[in-house]
Amino acid sequence: MGRLTTHVLDTAQGRPAAGMTIEFSVRAGGGWRLIRTVQTNGDGRTDEPLLAHDAMRAGEYQLVFHAGDYFRRAGVALPQPAFLDRVPLQFGIADAGADYHVPLLCSPWSYSTYRGS
Repeated sequence: MGRLTTHVLDTAQGRPAAGMTIEFSVRAGGGWRLIRTVQTNGDGRTDEPLLAHDAMRAGEYQLVFHAGDYFRRAGVALPQPAFLDRVPLQFGIADAGADYHVPLLCSPWSYSTYRGS
């Protein structure tokens, strides 16, 4: 069975984004149902997969990265309001047997993502 993982890289400082809060949700009934809230570890990763084995299901999911809070804690002076505060990534899992890795590369001014495995 597949699994879903994520990690965050702070591209402004060239290091993993340790301590970033991430909300993980599934689309349900026309909205988003929160599954869990996690924080990244010292390597910018979650300690365990967000979904794995029998919990892995095809569907639409969302990760909301609390980038503004992370950069404020890191001592970055952000404008008010911050250009990027919460970064939502909405994506689909079509094959529950595959591995999906959804990383975020971010700075206070930009972000990018891709599907890894």
